[in-house]
Amino acid sequence: MKRILGLTTIVGFIVMFLMVFLWSPIESSMGLVQKIMYVHVPSAWTGYLAVAVAFIFSILYLWKRIEQFDVVASCSIEIGAIFCGLALITGSIWAKPTWNTFWTWDARLTTTLILFLIIMGYLLLRRFSEYGEKQARISAVIAIIGFLDIILVHMSVVWWRTLHQPSTVFSEKPEVINDQILTTLIICVSVFSILYAFLLISRIELEQKNRLFFKKISAEGELN
Repeated sequence: MKRILGLTTIVGFIVMFLMVFLWSPIESSMGLVQKIMYVHVPSAWTGYLAVAVAFIFSILYLWKRIEQFDVVASCSIEIGAIFCGLALITGSIWAKPTWNTFWTWDARLTTTLILFLIIMGYLLLRRFSEYGEKQARISAVIAIIGFLDIILVHMSVVWWRTLHQPSTVFSEKPEVINDQILTTLIICVSVFSILYAFLLISRIELEQKNRLFFKKISAEGELN
């Protein structure tokens, strides 16, 4: 399964780059800089997806207390940190020529930054606290809070007046986005989602090996 996902990701990125630079048209108002959308939007989506998966498995862990659920949640959050950070970086690069600034305390930008800080808090807790059920419980609560913030991120352009453009893919006016641009964007989001699945499976395998190793070391230490 992992090999199939890996090969699909490679092929997907080749197709994605060809579509972005050879097939998708240059947007009339923003020009060439608009093409950063094909990395920015999929990165944001994948970050949200990773936190959503962590949210689901955190709830399952709090309910069932099965360690494997905690493994999936922690691995997914790690991947989410990468894509959420990438979304912030690419968003800032896009904002400079569009808004004439790399950063502004816009509602969507601010709530996304809060999400990134929540993820960082989760990872710091994992890094500097003792492994065990207490760590897993607190981590699960943080993951749930992170998912609740995603709702704020998504609705921020609806609830508040922001510089950030409203949703175009889910717009009530289908003519808002060019068909070629929309198709390319959907392909990019799909490729990033497959990449996430590949990374998650790989990270879970590594985490399971790490935990097995530490349990073995701990058991040997208790015997000695």
